[in-house]
Amino acid sequence: MDKHLLLAEAAPVFLGVVDRIAPSDLDRVTPCVAWDVRGLCAHLLEWGPPLEGAARKESVPPGAVHDSVRAQAERIAEAWGTAGAWAGTTVMGGGELPADLVGGMVLGEFVLHGWDLARALDVPIAFSDDVLRLTYGEVARSADQGRAMGVYGPEIAVADGAPLFEQVLALSGRDPFWKAS
Repeated sequence: MDKHLLLAEAAPVFLGVVDRIAPSDLDRVTPCVAWDVRGLCAHLLEWGPPLEGAARKESVPPGAVHDSVRAQAERIAEAWGTAGAWAGTTVMGGGELPADLVGGMVLGEFVLHGWDLARALDVPIAFSDDVLRLTYGEVARSADQGRAMGVYGPEIAVADGAPLFEQVLALSGRDPFWKAS
């Protein structure tokens, strides 16, 4: 299946978790040790505009749009929902990057941060195996650079034959069995 279609499949799952965030949830801890739910939502809003702009091959600074996480994620999903967004190169962060690398980052945002928020809220989240296979490949592609930048933590060991979602999480440095204390 095409990457843009898999991202379009992942977006509603992410949005389903976002829709469950209540004001009383904003101080809940997340698996992202630096952020509670409020901080993670702020991160998503800050980096949403550059990710959205990159789909159109436009350089947009972080924090350029003040909107809801839902509205920003819908725009990102729409922008990356075409095959053309994934083709060639794009601009982000002041440099030129392969567009499919940035598209993979967007998919990772939906899957990994969707899981982060779901764990914080203690609600279920599930993605198709096709989405998870693509996410695993995208995380593997950028894991070393992500760890060097502090985006990913050290890989977590999981059992041989662990479910694919656990493997994706572990590769990104997330403990698949994390629970808020």
